[in-house]
Amino acid sequence: MKFLVRSLFLLLLLCPRDAAIADEYPARPVTVIVPFSAGGPGDVIARILGSAMSATLKQSVVIENVVGAGGTLGTNRVAKAAPDGYTLLLMHVGQATAPALYAKLPFDPVGDFAPIGLVTDVPMILVARPNFPAKNLGELIAQIRSAGDKITFGNVGLGSASQLCGLMFMSATDTKLTPIYYKGGGPALNDVIAGHIDVYCDPATGPTPYIQSSTIKGYAITSRRRVATLPDVPTSTEAGVPAFDVTTWYGLYAPKGTPKPVVDHLVGALQTALKDPALVSRFAELSMAPVEPERATPEALEAFLKAEIVKWARIIKAAGIEPQ
Repeated sequence: MKFLVRSLFLLLLLCPRDAAIADEYPARPVTVIVPFSAGGPGDVIARILGSAMSATLKQSVVIENVVGAGGTLGTNRVAKAAPDGYTLLLMHVGQATAPALYAKLPFDPVGDFAPIGLVTDVPMILVARPNFPAKNLGELIAQIRSAGDKITFGNVGLGSASQLCGLMFMSATDTKLTPIYYKGGGPALNDVIAGHIDVYCDPATGPTPYIQSSTIKGYAITSRRRVATLPDVPTSTEAGVPAFDVTTWYGLYAPKGTPKPVVDHLVGALQTALKDPALVSRFAELSMAPVEPERATPEALEAFLKAEIVKWARIIKAAGIEPQ
């Protein structure tokens, strides 16, 4: 009984405080941590989103790149930040793959964050060097099978979008590729163009102009819909491999314990931003689109993240990748 009375008393004390915080929020610029380098897809998305959200928040949104350890350094920075709504995280699918890739994470990808909502699903594109003989995805798969493990595949490292896409492709097609490791997507894409590696999988924002100019070959979009900027490249389902479905999705998070009124304010700012014509247009130029409003919510992001953790744990384990 005493515990119940005490709990109710504390709740009454907290409610006015949370309301006061919500009324004042935001009173200064909001920082969004991007755990990857400047100029990359996540950085570009964060800057477009931040610009749109600042109009609703009536404060600047500052993008800070905190690079290292496959994105875990920047993610951990937000997990340990004050839960006041002034430090946010924009993180991609790596939030779901980290538990299977790292033996000792310094944070809980689900429990240490207050989800705000999904932002976008960036489709991947499977590409090959310009003189690769296969004319379509079916021929590509047949050639990989006949070559054993001699076909090389660009890989930007543990937890990278390119690695995840490669794992999903091999799982969906029962094939084996030989990874060639790179320090970044730019060098990997350059080596595809130069013909030094055979195959590569990258978020659509990178290869699109090179496919348009026939500098490289595009075999499949790894999403359910074609990309408007590449109308002639089929989806993986259209090409006969529906299980090859992977996107580099991005979600927005606050630290665990952020007051609900502040989270609600951020959710509203996110949903308003995703309807902004300037954001929609800029996303379209980069071969992506904002998620539907019902997915830009804490509930949708949390459920999606939990499902993705289960999915990728299975794929990563099947590939024989041991946590580091």
